[in-house]
Parts: sequence; C-alpha cells; structure tokens
Amino acid sequence: MIETSRFEDVLQVRMSREIDGAPAYWVSAYLVDGLMIDTGCSYTAEELAAYLKGEKIDLIVNTHFHEDHIGGNRLVQDMCRGTIYAHPESIPLIGKEAVLHPYQETVWGYPVPTEAKPLPKVIEAGRFRYDVLETPGHSAGHVCLVEKERGWCFSGDIFARETLKFIRPEEDMGQTVRSMKRLVDLETERLVLFTSVGKIIEDGRDALRGCIGYLEDLSARAKDLKGKGHVVEEIIEILFGGEHDFALFTNGQYTAENLVRSVLEM
Repeated sequence: MIETSRFEDVLQVRMSREIDGAPAYWVSAYLVDGLMIDTGCSYTAEELAAYLKGEKIDLIVNTHFHEDHIGGNRLVQDMCRGTIYAHPESIPLIGKEAVLHPYQETVWGYPVPTEAKPLPKVIEAGRFRYDVLETPGHSAGHVCLVEKERGWCFSGDIFARETLKFIRPEEDMGQTVRSMKRLVDLETERLVLFTSVGKIIEDGRDALRGCIGYLEDLSARAKDLKGKGHVVEEIIEILFGGEHDFALFTNGQYTAENLVRSVLEM
C-alpha cells in the first residue's frame, strides 16, 4: 500500500507491505523535480513504479543500503532509465544479494541487486542543488541531502524519534550524535527534516537537539551506573524497566541492550 502527500515542492510517498489488511511498517521516499530519494521496500516496488509512471525522474539517490530504502531501485530505474547514486560504502551492498533476518524478510523483503555510482559532493537536479553530507551512525555509508536555500534535509534514518529505546547491533550512537550535530550546525535559515519513517519535521533543529540531549543524558546515566558496579543487564532494568518487546519480534536485533552498550562507548 502507498500513501502520498506534498510539502512545498516535495512529493512524499509512504509505503508499507500490507499484512492482514494493515500496514506492517511505513517507510518513505521523496521525489522533487527529477530527484528520487530512496525507493522503499521490494513488496511495494511494483505499486511505487506504477504510481510514478509519467513522473520526471532523472536520478535516484539511496541514503544507505538497507532493504527498506533500495527495494524499488530496479523497477523505478527500469521505468525512468535514471542513474542510481549512493555512498561508496553502500554501493557493494546495494549491488549484491542481501542477507536478511526473518523479520526483515517478512516486513520488507529481498531487494533486487542494482548497480549504483558514487555520489558526488553536490547534486544538481531540476531547479535545486543539494549538498551531500556523510552522516554515519545508523549505518556505514549513510548520507543526507541538504538543499540549503529551501532548508530541506532528506535525512534517511539518521533521525527517527527523539527518545530511542532500542537499536540494531551495528548502530553507533557516538557517530549518530556527531552526525546530528553536523546537521544542527548547518548554515541554513531553517532545517526541515524529511525522514524515512514518514515524519516531516519543520523545526528539525529542535528535534535533533532533543535527540542529542536524550542520548548524551542516557550515556551519562549508563556510565554512572556502570561506575557504581552495575552490569549491562542491570542498567537496562534501571533505565528501561527491562528489555524491549521488539527484541523478540526482531530475533534479538533491535534491543535496548544494543542501545546501552553503544551509549556506554560514547
């Protein structure tokens, strides 16, 4: 299933696999004057390509290599003949068969491998010019696109919500905080976040500062507890009341333990 909306000159396409008549998990792609940013998951690829038929798409940018961001690459590219671009660290992973956990296969499915080219530092598409910013933390090879005159920031998964409760084992909260601070410090009059989870946040700086403050405070509290002799399992219990239910659904991939271990390294 897909839902669409517009914010200024930007078309947002929210997509989700439908399970028992309900969306499993929404993820968003964006189209603005010939530039397609991410393409959703494989389960919605045909619906996305059908919806976009007739739209001007000159190039596609993947903010990172995760399966819910590249699943429509092949069909959209076949339709528009546009070039796909990504960070050099993401390119090999976009170009080979993904290895997924059962929950990933259920919710997003396997993307068809596609060829991508390295992103330049600046992208010009239609009337707009985007700076490409390296923003690691959620994953290696993660980028944000920033149109400074409009104050648009296509932020991928570097920001989802202000108060994280669980993360993947490979996520690095120290890098995430540094990436978010880089966005906060951009010389733009405003900063609108176009997130992959579907939120369009007009006061993006305030949201980023909130998340930064939360993670820094969580790190300080976790380190204090560790200094008092508490082990990780006890820290999780004290800070979160125990492990999050999402850990079971994701086969132990998205966990509070991962979050605590990462903030202890900040």
